[in-house]
Amino acid sequence: MAIVMRSLSSSTKSISKRHRKNYKEREKEKLAKYGPTAPAPIVNRLSTIKRSRRCIDNANHSLRKQRIARGGTLPLDRRSSDPIIEFQELTRPGNSTDSRIDEGSEEAEKRLQKMCGAVRMLLECVGEDPDREGLLATPSRYAKALLVLTEGYQIELKDVVNNALFHEQHHEMVIVKDIEIYSICEHHLIPFTGKMHIGYIPSNIVIGLSKLPRIAKMFSRRLQVQERLTKEIAGAIMQTLNPQGVAVIMESSHLCMMMRGVEKTGTTTITYCALGSLKKPEVRNEFTSLVGINRT
Repeated sequence: MAIVMRSLSSSTKSISKRHRKNYKEREKEKLAKYGPTAPAPIVNRLSTIKRSRRCIDNANHSLRKQRIARGGTLPLDRRSSDPIIEFQELTRPGNSTDSRIDEGSEEAEKRLQKMCGAVRMLLECVGEDPDREGLLATPSRYAKALLVLTEGYQIELKDVVNNALFHEQHHEMVIVKDIEIYSICEHHLIPFTGKMHIGYIPSNIVIGLSKLPRIAKMFSRRLQVQERLTKEIAGAIMQTLNPQGVAVIMESSHLCMMMRGVEKTGTTTITYCALGSLKKPEVRNEFTSLVGINRT
């Protein structure tokens, strides 16, 4: 048996030597035939590809750790996440939100003057004269209007609800539909408007009906995207009432799509968020039918 094994081992080695010899001879023939343009061996090409991929991955990794110079934009892995809803607390997307809530009249006036200066600079940058008659008061008007349109940063959810929660043995769906919504797109600072439909199935507690539009208004009076706005309102109602389920649908038109970019005036964007029992298809279908989304 030992003799046979040694014989096999020696024959394997001889085959390996012949293979290497033939391989080298073939490479020499290629070099003689094609010259410097001879195609690289497959093994070398594969290892080169792997090295290139590693270099690209390392470069991407280092870029993700750095700020992008143009516009100072942060890479995705270093950007802050979406605002988190916490009942008893206002959603705080920015570091300056707390100061806006707690500011006194003196701080509010400083904020307004700072905004007026920024608006005046914008007018100059677009080629206008901020000192002409029609634009003299525009910086102040715009700054005040923007503060109104973002007043949701100064309101807390618990103040909106204001203890308007009532024990009631009602376990069927409650819907407030066609709530008019006005908000500002955070990408272009251009308005989007539409209607919102809110429904929930109580668990022994109902909320004053006017509070649902007020909650919708509070979240819409911030810089928003429609998807997050829909989700925030549903989450706030869920945390406030702890119902069996909540659903929110929003239908809106975005001026950033109508006035610029794709410039499509007839488009409608619909977003939907369901929590709890309203995720069930039959309950969801009942809700969409009642608010008129299942139109034929």
